[in-house]
Amino acid sequence: MALDGFNDQTLTRRAMRAELLDAETELALAYAWRDERDEEALHRLINAYMRLAISMASKFKRYGAPMNDLVQEAGLGLMKAADKFDPDRGVRFSTYAVWWIKASIQDYVMRNWSMVRTGSTSSQKSLFFNLRRVQGRLEREAASRGEILDRQTLREMISDEVGVPLHDVEMMEGRLSGSDFSLNATQTTDEDGREWIDTLEDEDAQQWAQVEREKDIDTLRGWLVDAMTSLNDREQFIVRERKLREDPRTLESLGQELGLSKERVRQLEAAAFGKMRKRLEGQSKDMLDFFA
Repeated sequence: MALDGFNDQTLTRRAMRAELLDAETELALAYAWRDERDEEALHRLINAYMRLAISMASKFKRYGAPMNDLVQEAGLGLMKAADKFDPDRGVRFSTYAVWWIKASIQDYVMRNWSMVRTGSTSSQKSLFFNLRRVQGRLEREAASRGEILDRQTLREMISDEVGVPLHDVEMMEGRLSGSDFSLNATQTTDEDGREWIDTLEDEDAQQWAQVEREKDIDTLRGWLVDAMTSLNDREQFIVRERKLREDPRTLESLGQELGLSKERVRQLEAAAFGKMRKRLEGQSKDMLDFFA
């Protein structure tokens, strides 16, 4: 069922008019798609259960996402379910599809809740969709006993109830307490107020730091060139290939090119570094660390 260009009511009406499949027909369609890649069978299977996808999508409207987008995601989950469904397992397709539809919708909601990644672990995902419900129930139960729970006690009870670490509860409370704000929003109601982005530290290096860094690089480069003069041609070649390339070569590849064993190349490399270290002693600890 194509979803583009239809509003919520149109989608619902079309889904409600779709055929209802008995177990035998559903099984035949599933086999036709799995074994023969029969697209007509796939379309019948998807259309028949689109009402299920829409029903599940409607349960997530409270998270602020457009209903049409939720239905789109539910439809994607339904199609994933159809593609992965194994009719030989003896399970109804609707039972199998529920998990894929729910997972697709939940992933969409969490991706679009905030620019900051809300959660990635199973415990964080469970918290995102259950925190408010569990919190409300615990508060009602406490009120019925004549108790008032402080915030820390309530967090600890939620942690035990959901089975997640306490710090995950504290983190998720902060994430769910508000929405994202634009960095271009002003800090005050005045039109000339400073924007929040102006308070961020400039991560670019200051001009004086860049000059100093370039000077240090030039100095180190000069020391390196001088140290290389203490090596013969073969040693210079090994040092360049092993230390000065963006993708350093292996001892084995150098050995093949030079007609030497890998162990012999390693010995020559160590000897070359020893010569260079001796030449550089007393000049720079940073450059000596390069050959450590």
